[in-house]
Amino acid sequence: MESNVPAAAVVPEFDSPASISVVVNKDRPLDAGYVPPDLIDAGGVLLRAEAGHAYLRMSAGAAEASAAITAVSGFRPANMQADLHSSYTDSYGGPAAEALSARPGHSEHQTGLAVDIANPDGACSLQSCFDGTPAGSWAAGNGHRYGFVVRYPAGAEAITGYSYEPWHLRYVGEEMARQMFDAGITLEEFADLPAAPGY
Repeated sequence: MESNVPAAAVVPEFDSPASISVVVNKDRPLDAGYVPPDLIDAGGVLLRAEAGHAYLRMSAGAAEASAAITAVSGFRPANMQADLHSSYTDSYGGPAAEALSARPGHSEHQTGLAVDIANPDGACSLQSCFDGTPAGSWAAGNGHRYGFVVRYPAGAEAITGYSYEPWHLRYVGEEMARQMFDAGITLEEFADLPAAPGY
């Protein structure tokens, strides 16, 4: 006999790296050796299976809306993040690098739930002007329908610890993404966690 009692709402888990709602920031690192067990190819980058399938649906939706997107970065292990952070530090100096690049173990890319996107022609790639391009504008307004949010929004630097990155999308699932989008809040605020502007 079927029950008419609605299923309990899924409670987000912000601490476990296995959770799609895990919060990783400058105050909440992952184990340096963590690698998601279910990585798949999602448009040329590796993402966790649930995020990867959602990304492929989102990419198809963007193409249908004449706002094609391409994935430029997905899962990144801690050793690769270390090299990237060192490169940013060498190029821009310590303080600027800290606003642009996570230290190893502190990057969302290591979760397999973050994807950096771009326009296929490379216009404004990895720059704040990306938000005014077809891909950037479409993703900001529609990504939540597929479970993605702009993780480092404009004006939230004191909360997230990072400069505005309209290209950096984070998968949190459709319900949570919709709630965050509707409220206009960061993942830290949604999880009721302290701001993480520094290490």
